[in-house]
Amino acid sequence: MGSFSITHWLILLVVVVVVFGTSKLRNAGKDLGGAVKGFKEAVKDEETEHARKRRVLDHDASSNTQSTTSANSQTGTKVDDVEISPTTSNDEHKV
Repeated sequence: MGSFSITHWLILLVVVVVVFGTSKLRNAGKDLGGAVKGFKEAVKDEETEHARKRRVLDHDASSNTQSTTSANSQTGTKVDDVEISPTTSNDEHKV
């Protein structure tokens, strides 16, 4: 019971054409081709969107690194986007 030979495939093809007819097979082929094309376009669009978001995030990260470095050298230390500047402290506590 190995694989089908070429004769088996030809007989199967003739039976399918007789049962369904050529017009239904042509329509099914068009529908299948359209579905595959739509799927490829969706995957391509998703990859472009992902690449665009990654470029934006990489750009934001590099600009944050540059601004953090310049902020640290000018005013004080920046921790988790909160700037700590070297100011004098008052001993009075406001409630």
